[in-house]
Amino acid sequence: MFIPIVAAAVMAMSGCFSAAQNRTAIDEPADSSVLTSSKSPSAMPANIDEIKTADANTILSRKQVPVLCYHQIRDWKPTDSKSAKDYIVPVETFKAHLKMLADSGYKTILPDEYYAYLNLGTPLPEKPIMLTFDDTEVNQYAIAAPELEKYGFKAVYFIMTVSLGRPKYMSKDQVKQLAEAGHVIGSHTWDHQNVKKYKGDDWVTQIEKPTKTLEAITGKKVEHFAYPFGLWNPEAFPELKKRGFKSAYVLAEKRDQEDPLFTIRRIIASGYWDAKRLNNSIQRSF
Repeated sequence: MFIPIVAAAVMAMSGCFSAAQNRTAIDEPADSSVLTSSKSPSAMPANIDEIKTADANTILSRKQVPVLCYHQIRDWKPTDSKSAKDYIVPVETFKAHLKMLADSGYKTILPDEYYAYLNLGTPLPEKPIMLTFDDTEVNQYAIAAPELEKYGFKAVYFIMTVSLGRPKYMSKDQVKQLAEAGHVIGSHTWDHQNVKKYKGDDWVTQIEKPTKTLEAITGKKVEHFAYPFGLWNPEAFPELKKRGFKSAYVLAEKRDQEDPLFTIRRIIASGYWDAKRLNNSIQRSF
């Protein structure tokens, strides 16, 4: 069982801010095909390494699953800027978000399930959704995780390893606890540098070493990645694949038409959105 610690106050930071992402989140239309089941997936291979990657047209033809991106879960402070509040979801607002999702019948899925669905058409719950957290903030552990547990929800934590053990961020032990509780730990680079600017040894510093660190902490493979700021380029795909990644997550823009597994879409769950507006954004964006 997940054991929370006392929440620490966390300073505002822009996290995965991208100028291209805005609160209205008007995105790529939902695809036309749907393959879901009211039951949990049962046909997914135990190891996603066994899954043969489908062609891009097959993947793009499947209906997208809503994927939400959270950053800080804490109450606003007078010093928080207007733009920062998009990435700071007040505690009661976050609780209302999760209650709405549960009351609406959403069931959380994890990246391996989404990967199997996109490649094989493996059935998903009737109303699947994925919840993700970026940047290693301790409030994601102390506040968000206990709320997730109330509803039986599981999430993906994309960890920026430079922050591990620092004040206001998660410790290695907390990350390990999340993994042991059934959440997925993904990579979010070493110190949140823009992937589009990587050259040479940057791939080792920002991707390879942090991935090994997370695998040592959790005892599990790390195969899913989230781009800092949601920024990516096609040149990143082979570098990520060489290092064992199966998928990578962007923000609200359109997916790459040649390699959609490495541009899976998310929307930022804005701190300005009440539960009703979040629901409307999910329906409009996916």
